[in-house]
Amino acid sequence: MKIITTFIFTITIACILLVSFAYSGFYDVSARSPHSAFTNWLAPMAMHASVKRRSKEIAVPDLNDEALQIAGISDFDAMCKSCHGAPGYPAEAVGKGLNPPPPDLKESASAMTSAELFWVTKQGIKMTGMPAWGATHDDEDLWAVVAFMKELPNIDAVSYESMLLSAKGMGHHAGDNAGHHDTQTESHDESEHQLHDAADSTAEASGGAGTEHDHSTHKHGN
Repeated sequence: MKIITTFIFTITIACILLVSFAYSGFYDVSARSPHSAFTNWLAPMAMHASVKRRSKEIAVPDLNDEALQIAGISDFDAMCKSCHGAPGYPAEAVGKGLNPPPPDLKESASAMTSAELFWVTKQGIKMTGMPAWGATHDDEDLWAVVAFMKELPNIDAVSYESMLLSAKGMGHHAGDNAGHHDTQTESHDESEHQLHDAADSTAEASGGAGTEHDHSTHKHGN
């Protein structure tokens, strides 16, 4: 009985101290502040054990289909590249500012099973900045991304660009990429049109000397 009382008293004191520390503000929550060695050891171990446990019953489809891998690269480029980087592309500002830093997915693709990669991509990881893409993407889209990720260790920068070109118009984010391209094209055409008009105005102001400009040669965006 004395042992149980002592145990309960110890746990109570520990909880009081923990809550007091949390309210004190001494703990630095800045993303630029590195974790302790204990946290760096414990958190990855807990994460990998959790993912392994929750992904073991996932049925993995055939991911060796090249068409599936190509379909996945467009979404990988839109969803993953900014934080994790890609062959020929370092991580962007958002990825460099995360703590813990996003892993190199070439290493993850080699170290994790396809089921584990799918689970992480779909469910996300708490307190890491890794989003749960399953909230906005269906399983078919996510399996295509996993199929591409499993090929990452074999892909260099040249191959990445070639595959990305082959995947134009494919994937969940294909419409977003196409719209961005169309906006750039329209902006360029409008700028060209304004440049031609400015040249016409200059010519007219100088007395109309020279050959009249032919507006039929303008190339305007639709």
